[in-house]
Amino acid sequence: MDFLQRIERTLEESLARTRQSGAPPRLAQALRHAVFPGGARIRPQLCLAVALACGDDDPRLAEGFAAALELMHCASLVHDDLPCFDDADLRRGLPSVHKAFDERLAVLAGDGLIVLAFRTLSERATAHPERLAGLLSILDESVGPPFGIVAGQAWECESHAALAEYQRAKTGSLFAAATVGGAAAAGADPAAWHGLGDALGEAYQVADDIRDVICDSAITGKPMGQDLALDRPSAALRLGLDGAVIHFDRLMQQAIDSIPDCAGKARLRGLVLHEAQRLVPTAGPNKVDRVALAPDRMHALEAALAALRVASPAASSASRAGNEAVDHPASGRA
Repeated sequence: MDFLQRIERTLEESLARTRQSGAPPRLAQALRHAVFPGGARIRPQLCLAVALACGDDDPRLAEGFAAALELMHCASLVHDDLPCFDDADLRRGLPSVHKAFDERLAVLAGDGLIVLAFRTLSERATAHPERLAGLLSILDESVGPPFGIVAGQAWECESHAALAEYQRAKTGSLFAAATVGGAAAAGADPAAWHGLGDALGEAYQVADDIRDVICDSAITGKPMGQDLALDRPSAALRLGLDGAVIHFDRLMQQAIDSIPDCAGKARLRGLVLHEAQRLVPTAGPNKVDRVALAPDRMHALEAALAALRVASPAASSASRAGNEAVDHPASGRA
């Protein structure tokens, strides 16, 4: 059974009890609408790939953590689409939950998915219960305050947001959790896997910023131009489109280079390369051109990226205090 089959099966099992007799039927429908059909499921796939690379001695636990990550991700999308945030009508090419049902059920569905995530993980730790506390901590820190995805959403409520901190919390935290959690679920030391998750998380958010500028809703399945309309931190707006594409390519290479030596290294590398082409392709009908910047513009880009690194250390566990946003456009392409 491949990764996607394992993930879909676990998610189906997690949602099955919501359809029990006597439960609110529209809530069950809203929960399912939020989770199925899924997107790329890259976070749980990454988790299972790392677990496999580390021996995968407890596949059921790895599946539980992978599904918990996806449920958390889906919950964040439901809340992100609400009228009080993005007020988005579309998600994955379908009406967002608050459009398909109503705002009250969307709030409840998002909350319910968070609870289901913890339940799914807890119920699958039967073979190695000693690993549960560590996995719960990884999940908690990736979602809750002060630096999880709730903090990423909260940055949108601030008058001034640090781009690196916003990206790390909004997107990077779940990617970091996917890699370290996959290792922990397999009983391996998670420390060696931080770099892969951190680089992929930042790259994914940069790609999202690029796609928000150049793609249309038919490709992404959600409204476009939201970063500019809502005045959100964006690598494409901050670095310029050409600078953001260069930054994305570097981050994906950094992710590949950070994969530890392991039995599943080739498969992980293939997963990263596949995602790079899916997000910001170098060929095909949706190709994103790579532009060689003039020396002065490349210097501006390097200065902007250096300022980001100074403002926010790369290690996800480092102090987040005192960061400032960077406003150094490196490219004029819109």
